Amino acid sequence: MNQLFSISSNAKGVKGEAIGFLTGILYLAPAKLSGYQVCPMAEIAGCELPCLNKAGLGGVYTSIQKARIAKTIRFFENREAFMSCVVYSIRALVRSAIKQNKIPLVRLNGTSDIRWELIPVTIDYIDYANIFEAFPDIQFYDYTKIANRKSLPANYDLTFSYSGLPSFAPYVKTAQAALMRIAVVFRTVASIPATFQGLECIGGDNSDVRHIEPQNVVVALYAKGPAKRDASGFVVD
Repeated sequence: MNQLFSISSNAKGVKGEAIGFLTGILYLAPAKLSGYQVCPMAEIAGCELPCLNKAGLGGVYTSIQKARIAKTIRFFENREAFMSCVVYSIRALVRSAIKQNKIPLVRLNGTSDIRWELIPVTIDYIDYANIFEAFPDIQFYDYTKIANRKSLPANYDLTFSYSGLPSFAPYVKTAQAALMRIAVVFRTVASIPATFQGLECIGGDNSDVRHIEPQNVVVALYAKGPAKRDASGFVVD
């Protein structure tokens, strides 16, 4: 079995450890980088170029990019084996969290936007509707640009990811109508307002632990990596 998760590998994840959470993140190759589409809203939202895929270590080491592409191909071409590795990775994360006296968190869409709630998994000859059903005591969370994901498991928390492109405006309205928590990337820390489109802005760079925050607020982030140079409208000035 392969460990698929990155743990303690980014600044916000480490900050989460300071408040008692140990986060395992699955990073795949975003959009169609692997030859398979894992971000169905990428073109409409204009988020492919400013994607965090190449922020941090992901933008430094080609080996990391190759590994993400290989994992993504395995997800599509050998789904059963891939999901077995996801199960192994969750169990390993839980063991590590127990040793460190922390609460395990799992983020499966580190650089993708897959509807994991629709993907079944078999564990020890038992069929589950999805990975969340298989691990009901584990908290999962993700960011998504798919505004109409419904009937989500109770242990799966989603934060909608904003884009200012006009083509994406209808999806933003859908998320606002559903009172979702909305993550917005601003150009700089100094440019983050107190409110945005009528919603209170709360700091989002203190950690990546989103599920403990209220809904119907803006989680304010600042641009990192390639997003610093974004001029598409995805990053808000």
